[in-house]
Amino acid sequence: MKSYTVTANGIRQFVVEEGEGAPVILLHGFPETNYAWRYQIPVLSKHYRVIAPDLRGYGESDKPASGYDKRTMARDIRELMRVLGLKKVVLVGHDRGARVATRFAKDYPELVDRLVVMDNVPTRIVARDLNASIARAYWFFLFHLVPDLPEALIAGREHIWLRHFFLDWTYDPSTISGEAFDTYVRAYQAPGAVRGAMADYRANAEDVAQDLADAEVKIACPVMSLWGNDFHAVGKLFDMQSVWAETADDLRAYGIEECGHLPQEEQPEQVNALLMDFLTGWKG
Repeated sequence: MKSYTVTANGIRQFVVEEGEGAPVILLHGFPETNYAWRYQIPVLSKHYRVIAPDLRGYGESDKPASGYDKRTMARDIRELMRVLGLKKVVLVGHDRGARVATRFAKDYPELVDRLVVMDNVPTRIVARDLNASIARAYWFFLFHLVPDLPEALIAGREHIWLRHFFLDWTYDPSTISGEAFDTYVRAYQAPGAVRGAMADYRANAEDVAQDLADAEVKIACPVMSLWGNDFHAVGKLFDMQSVWAETADDLRAYGIEECGHLPQEEQPEQVNALLMDFLTGWKG
């Protein structure tokens, strides 16, 4: 696996890459970095050119003060493709990365052959359906919107903040432990890292407005939606088949048992098998 930094859309983007052939771009979610794909990259790269950037504001990519609406973050990926000479890709996104990937698929339909979204409810649907139960499950959406306070409370306590999510969001609470947990803690201890993640959430109003503007436009390419059946904020709270049927006509939808919010890390063998099957025939 190689790693490098490129400047695209005005920011430095840190990328890990492995393999040759038709390109597959993996977009991580919160509270992660491209390290989240450590189980997928070795498998997919036997057949494809796998590219996993750290999103704007995360990991080792730049963490500017602005540009966290999903249209701008999708443009980050578009310009990364331009730098790398990629004409068309398969996009795989988890959580926040799925929001970026969904916006990309609507803004640049000609550049996406297929789309995979993992454990994600589209932003506009979370906002539209918000009630007491959803607000309780998505409390962190609201907390992260508060200016400055989360950064002040989390500074020096990144391990406590992250431990809560990794315990609460996984079926097996030991899934993210040891080296994996330490890797994520180090990432969020970096200057600007917590602020970058908060800025991603603080773009919520812009994201909803962008989603509402083309809510009736279905994603043109085939879509596969995966989620953990045991995550209280997604699989247990929403009818995910119906949720994604609002956004895509050509849809495959799979709930994964004994799995929370992090399918690619909790049940990597199942996820890898589903990905390989969905990617069959992708030649670039």
